[in-house]
Amino acid sequence: MPNELLWIIFALMNFILFIVCYKLFGKTGVFVWIAMGTILANIQVMKTVTLFGIEATLGNIMYGTIFLATDALSEKYGKKSAQKAVYLGFFTLAVSIIIMQIALQFNPNQYDTAQPHLDAIFGFYLRVAGASLIAYLISQTLDVYIFNKIKDRLPDTKWLWVRNNVATIISQIFDTAIFVSIAFIGVMDSDILWQIFISTFVIKMMVALLDTPFVYLVKKITPLND
Repeated sequence: MPNELLWIIFALMNFILFIVCYKLFGKTGVFVWIAMGTILANIQVMKTVTLFGIEATLGNIMYGTIFLATDALSEKYGKKSAQKAVYLGFFTLAVSIIIMQIALQFNPNQYDTAQPHLDAIFGFYLRVAGASLIAYLISQTLDVYIFNKIKDRLPDTKWLWVRNNVATIISQIFDTAIFVSIAFIGVMDSDILWQIFISTFVIKMMVALLDTPFVYLVKKITPLND
């Protein structure tokens, strides 16, 4: 199966599972999704693929659903709940980084086969981990702020697509710029940095456009537990 088709299926599956999580567990489910998504996105980002002629990472889809989740919280439960979820995601990611860095320091015994694989996934440089944390906190906080500012001016549901896409696009620009700058400046040539920035941002925008119908679906859903 071509990567492009698989990517679309993968993106839709992420969005559908998010909707199922919200339907079953309501606001609590969204909080859990954000905590889970921050970890999965940072694991998936280790894998690079070629999509539509662009070098990209898989983590962009799961990371995009976190913006969908915070926008959904802002829309249905208000700015306070959305910002709380941002802090929860930041704390979850920070804890996972700290815990796994300590776990990797244990000396494996002669029968262990997991250590090299865990090293490959979690043994990233602290600079990259720090870049991810800083970019996440700033971009997600900005997304919540912009979404709610637009909602204050255009509260009608028909403008939901505007506040969702404008907030996501602007915050994703900052997210990409902050992460690439902190993680790779001084490590890679400027032309390569620019290519990484453009390709990452293009993929994130595609995810943002795909998630728009699901924001409206969340608006209409009454959770079984809330």
